[in-house]
Amino acid sequence: MFNISVAGTGYVGLVAGVCFAEMGHKVTCVDIDNTKVKLMQSGVSPIYEKNLEELMQKNYAAGRIDYTTDFKAAYKAADAVFIGVGTPENKDGSANLSFIATVARQIAENVEQDCLVVVKSTVPVGTNDKVEQFISDFLVNDVRVEVASNPEFLAQGSAVHDTLYAKRIVIGTESEWAENLLKDIYKPFNLPVVAVNRRSAEMIKYASNDFLALKISYMNDIANLCELVGADIQDVAEGMSFDDRIGSKFLNAGIGYGGSCFPKDTKALEYLATQNGYDLKTIKAAIDVNKDQKTLLYKKASKRLITLNGLKVAVLGLTFKPGTDDLREAPSLENVPLLLEQGADIYAYDPIGADNFAKVYPEGPNGKGNITYVTNAEAALQDANVCFIFTEWGEIRAVQPEAFKLLMRTPLVYDGRNLHEVEQMVDAGVEYHSVGRPSAKRVSREEARERELQSSKRG
Repeated sequence: MFNISVAGTGYVGLVAGVCFAEMGHKVTCVDIDNTKVKLMQSGVSPIYEKNLEELMQKNYAAGRIDYTTDFKAAYKAADAVFIGVGTPENKDGSANLSFIATVARQIAENVEQDCLVVVKSTVPVGTNDKVEQFISDFLVNDVRVEVASNPEFLAQGSAVHDTLYAKRIVIGTESEWAENLLKDIYKPFNLPVVAVNRRSAEMIKYASNDFLALKISYMNDIANLCELVGADIQDVAEGMSFDDRIGSKFLNAGIGYGGSCFPKDTKALEYLATQNGYDLKTIKAAIDVNKDQKTLLYKKASKRLITLNGLKVAVLGLTFKPGTDDLREAPSLENVPLLLEQGADIYAYDPIGADNFAKVYPEGPNGKGNITYVTNAEAALQDANVCFIFTEWGEIRAVQPEAFKLLMRTPLVYDGRNLHEVEQMVDAGVEYHSVGRPSAKRVSREEARERELQSSKRG
């Protein structure tokens, strides 16, 4: 087993550190925030991730993991230091590598034995070459330090499972020593290892994420065309899914992708291509489609309604996906400001993300509108004039079509995740608008009676 230090305790660093400890390694997680460190030492995770807290508590009690702000002690005798700090997007779309640089210099100035520095953060192709040179420039002691690339392929909401049971481990190294050491570290996981050079590993990460983003945007583009020609995107997706060359995943149409990876990584790869004199047309298209898709339903509602001013608007789902409290690039962040600017009285529900959203939009008056956070979907729907569904949480999916009719003053629903069957919403008396499917207007009383009559005759 190895002494491993992990720089950064976000979704990448903390999950990696806990999973290394679960595999028997001795792990020290480093963060600059002392309050956060004390929180983790008490067994509380600073992020919401399924099964993470349980493994934190288990491995902390067993002495296999610790949390500290003392980077000098953490890096001093580490066999490997994994870097999992953020690489946020700059205004021009490039990746901000300042946090990587800070950690690299700290390692160089404090490491006292041969050490492998492993970059798990998503970085532009060629970054790890620069990191290795940067460490060499500031190295204090006469020790061997090499840099490897080890991108993560976890999904928020299932990050622990995705790490412990990954489809593959990708490692990028420039020497047998680095490759063998990294393979030994991952040996307890008993997972397939793809060993390539550093630049190929960096590109595998971008190419993988951006392909999935492209697939989502393609389906959303097709969905928009389906609405115009009278096709149903869910039927189209089902027909496509039987083709092994296409697969069944990432075929669900909706209001775009969000999160910490796809939006940032598509822009970063486009920037890299531009810097190298290449026009990456496919990724540009994915970015453009996703940007327009996020406000698709708001635009539909604006055409349907004279005004949103003074209307009670139910917003179901705030995070970019279920299973996480992460709001980064969430559709809600695009739509809620537009609704508030129109003077809407928003009642918002999210099982996990409301507290984080309230940090951006505090409860009460916001501009021309108002926002109230409620503890269940029914409270949001009560007497609402219109409803927007932005996240497919199980608690939101569980709301039955009849509930919209029963609770809302005007059962007008804009579903960005296609959670309900169109016919079921029609039968319940709901005017239902989704993505890539025929819209369902609320049936009249006469139509409802006729349907009941026909149903009774069939019975």
